[in-house]
Amino acid sequence: MGIFKAAVVQMRSGTEPARNVVDFDALVREAAGRGASYVQTPEMTGAIIRDKADRANAFKAEEKDEVVAAARRLSAELGIYLHVGSTGILRQDGKIANRAFLFAPDGTLVGRYDKIHMFDVDLDNGESWRESATYEPGHEAVVAHLGVAKLGFGICYDIRFPQLFRTEALAGAEVLTAPAAFTRQTGEAHWHVLQRARAIENGAFVISAAQGGVHEDGRETFGHSLIVDPWGRVLAEVTGDEPGVAIAEIDTAQSAAARAKVPNLRNAREFAVSHVEWHAQRAAS
Repeated sequence: MGIFKAAVVQMRSGTEPARNVVDFDALVREAAGRGASYVQTPEMTGAIIRDKADRANAFKAEEKDEVVAAARRLSAELGIYLHVGSTGILRQDGKIANRAFLFAPDGTLVGRYDKIHMFDVDLDNGESWRESATYEPGHEAVVAHLGVAKLGFGICYDIRFPQLFRTEALAGAEVLTAPAAFTRQTGEAHWHVLQRARAIENGAFVISAAQGGVHEDGRETFGHSLIVDPWGRVLAEVTGDEPGVAIAEIDTAQSAAARAKVPNLRNAREFAVSHVEWHAQRAAS
């Protein structure tokens, strides 16, 4: 257990990774300068690109990626845990991973996580997304041990799948994460309630940096980067969709306290599902 300051960095990533790295650098420095020892950036920190061909040209292998290199350097220079919410990474098989990275205060890579759940949806306003057409989904939940806390990874659409975060909480995670690029439509409807629900049902902090505003490629994201405590209270928020930083103190003892008050993780039971059929004609006779 431990106490530390956490920061969420809200961005409006464009189509050029080099320009996004400049914004990333400035915002991470701001967060560290305000006392944060753990800093998280949004999903697709490196670039948000709708065009498939442009995406293929922009994303690089992990060892050549500009965001990964900048994060490794910054974490060591600033002496912080730096969590890149995700960036597009070209895999050896030619496919693209939506991958998160966590670097330690000495620049060492602590862990990586590939987004498991693909955002394949058709929304009311005509928006249609098929992440599975571009990205190869991950297959493994990840919990990182930071000394002061155990942290479980998620990315954006993962927040709608409680079983992922329940698995990480049962593995000891007191802090859960879901850095995102939520669409404005889904964010307005569900963003806050999903973050608070995952916190409450797991007795865990939920930290989720977000993309916000109208991006170069035309998409619009919701913003409202959040830090939520284990009782479901919002501790810090970047209100609106402008780039910025929000900071809150994390005391993992609060996770233990919430789980002691409402021990649903311990009280869960296995159960079967029965299918019961009712036939009107048979009932009438």
